[in-house]
Amino acid sequence: MQRQGRGIAAQWSATVTRERRLNLLKTLPGLLISAFFLWFTFKGFKLADFKSIRLEAPVWIVGVILFSVAGYTVRCYRWWRMLRSVGARFSACARVFMTSLAANNILPLRIGDVMRIFTYAGDLNATPSIILSTVILEKLLDIFTLAILFVVTMHFGAGVSQHLLVAAEIGIVVSTVGLLVLVFGAQVLEQPVKRLFARTKNEKLAKLEHWLLLALDCIRQIGVLGTLGLVGYSFIAWFFEGLLYVSAAKLVGLQTDWAGPWQAVAQANLSFLIPSSPGGIGPFEWACKDALIKHMPAGANLAPAGIFGLLIHAWLLVSITAVGGGLFLAHRIHSGRHKPLLEEIETLPESLP
Repeated sequence: MQRQGRGIAAQWSATVTRERRLNLLKTLPGLLISAFFLWFTFKGFKLADFKSIRLEAPVWIVGVILFSVAGYTVRCYRWWRMLRSVGARFSACARVFMTSLAANNILPLRIGDVMRIFTYAGDLNATPSIILSTVILEKLLDIFTLAILFVVTMHFGAGVSQHLLVAAEIGIVVSTVGLLVLVFGAQVLEQPVKRLFARTKNEKLAKLEHWLLLALDCIRQIGVLGTLGLVGYSFIAWFFEGLLYVSAAKLVGLQTDWAGPWQAVAQANLSFLIPSSPGGIGPFEWACKDALIKHMPAGANLAPAGIFGLLIHAWLLVSITAVGGGLFLAHRIHSGRHKPLLEEIETLPESLP
């Protein structure tokens, strides 16, 4: 019996080790992508460029902190509004939301989103499928809002081709029509979506169908007015984030027009769609620099644009991880959970259902 038990333990250990190796291999492409973007963003930079950064107006530190808190509070509130039907408490929603963001910053494969769906669904009186539907709707709202902000600010930048502007505007029109159809037609779209995907047996398309149906079900339960309210909360949340970037630009005396920080908000956050290392390191800095240099005066030193992206990203990573990690630890102490975090993560699915 002891030998049999040891054999089972050894087999389980080998399986876990093999899974860890596979997960490590999955993270390598993201790390390489991050390394490339960091090299591409900061190639040609000198140490003097980093030393030249100064706090030109320290009073704007207040704005950085205030608008950071305001923006993420609104995002927590928006998610709570999605979960009101299950009786979730705002404090629990805020804790789980910030914990998932912190986990995404330090763990690969968007583990934070997976934890939000599976690990903490019970804390919110919800099932994993309900949480998944809200996460999908949340991502759609963010992409829609940021895309509009990106297109608007592009019109004020230099070196943007007319063809790109027209393509972006067409994309916004299509996105707006699509969102309106989702909001007002959620009750009648389920069967057409099923018929659309019925002819394919592609696994990825089947997963896309599943996600669309979950989002439609979520919108149907929230209602038209409730969903339009969520759109409003999305614009408010990203408005506060834009003010955070404006405050940070004022803080370091960045030379840019009024639209520069706002395009940086849109482009930097849309860069999270690019697979990379945890926290979006690399693509974020490149996107921030690329957006800002389009709004800087002719002949201006472009190095501060890249350094600004590095600084604002460092602030967001440290502050969000600190808040989310603090809430995570406080909850574990209060609830008496003793199971190591890595063991909890090993029980999670490798991808979203």
